[in-house]
Amino acid sequence: MGDVRPFRGFRYNLEPIGDLSSVICPPHDEISPEAQHGYYGRSRYNMVQLELGKESPGDSRRNNKYTRAADTLQTWLREGILLPEEQPAFYLIEHRFLYEGAMRSLWGLIARVGLDDSGGQIRPHEVTRPGPTADRLRLLQHCRFSFSPIMGLFRHEEGGLLSLFPNVTAERPALSAVDSSGVTYNMWPVTEEKMLKAASDFFATKVIYIADGHHRYQTALTYQRQQLNNSSSFTGDEAFNFVMMTLIHSQDPGLILLPTHHLVRGLEPERLARLREELAANFELIGLLSPSATLSQTAASWLHSLEEQGRAGMAFGLYGLHGHRFCLMAAKEKAGLQKTMPPGDTPGKDLEVSILHWLILRGVLAPGKAQKCLAHTRDPIQAISRVDSGESQLAFFLNPVAISTVLAVADAGDRMPQKSTYFYPKTPAGLVANSITDDK
Repeated sequence: MGDVRPFRGFRYNLEPIGDLSSVICPPHDEISPEAQHGYYGRSRYNMVQLELGKESPGDSRRNNKYTRAADTLQTWLREGILLPEEQPAFYLIEHRFLYEGAMRSLWGLIARVGLDDSGGQIRPHEVTRPGPTADRLRLLQHCRFSFSPIMGLFRHEEGGLLSLFPNVTAERPALSAVDSSGVTYNMWPVTEEKMLKAASDFFATKVIYIADGHHRYQTALTYQRQQLNNSSSFTGDEAFNFVMMTLIHSQDPGLILLPTHHLVRGLEPERLARLREELAANFELIGLLSPSATLSQTAASWLHSLEEQGRAGMAFGLYGLHGHRFCLMAAKEKAGLQKTMPPGDTPGKDLEVSILHWLILRGVLAPGKAQKCLAHTRDPIQAISRVDSGESQLAFFLNPVAISTVLAVADAGDRMPQKSTYFYPKTPAGLVANSITDDK
């Protein structure tokens, strides 16, 4: 049974901070060094200080970004910058944003969700790496708080989240904030007992799919095991048995799934020179001209061509290959590609991102070292610009994966390569925080 519960979240006291928009920030893995510096400058209370603190040259075991986050958190709690909810609540949240010229809304419910590592009630779809998990674990151990919710999806035949909360007036949110991309977040704490029970009962039979936050989920599982190993008795109701999630209907029309484009650097000239011939063994390389238009229009034209090619079969876009600044890579024969894949018949095996990962990134470019040569972006213009600037040598472009495919991969117990998907928009850090010590 799924265990979805309300909790006493910690929220900013608006009197000392002023504008809530000045203190929210994206989840940690969305923050570049430049953006991190910018969030520090927005407000001395910006959540980036807890979510992703700065490193310093003199950092030590006793004084580092994790210890400073813990000290800052305790100061904010002591000074009343962050205040606990008076009673347990679910947090209904609307993400309002402009996409492809139209205004959209994505609804979610921030809740505590019982941890499950069996793959039954909570199902991941991407692999994780030790480095990011270790980073999040150290932060969790020092602060014993989570500051940004994981994104979880659920299936439901009819109706959305709003039907669970008939007393919520969508036109009058309890609080609102706008991020640097123009996304508005409207939130309503829900504390009425009947609605809390109805929501918990609703999710009791639901499978939850991790859409974003796989490393944070793995971190929560690791922390839970540590606590259980150090405890002589437990009830299962302890706060460390739960993780904060934003639960979203998988068919919500406001949910966007974007591809993650892969950038490659660090290749020796000889390796780069042989690449065209090696790729030609499995792919037809179709060069595209650059339209006489802006970079934005050029990128849109190329991605449209990639989308069209993808309807006919497996295809990638490649920017930076010698002789063709941008080309389409159309797979010649699926059977030939499958020979290079790990054994087994799973839904994720046939995906473009899996072929890219196993055949090209691991098998062609830098065997055994692909991860060190990779960067990722969802912005095609940024990918092109990084190659043009010399920061990267190649950019591989992908078509988006269908949400139903992601769920099928998770249902099969399979995992897609890391950075296979990019769900948008994500709930920021700073709207509500969750203590993983028991409520007093």
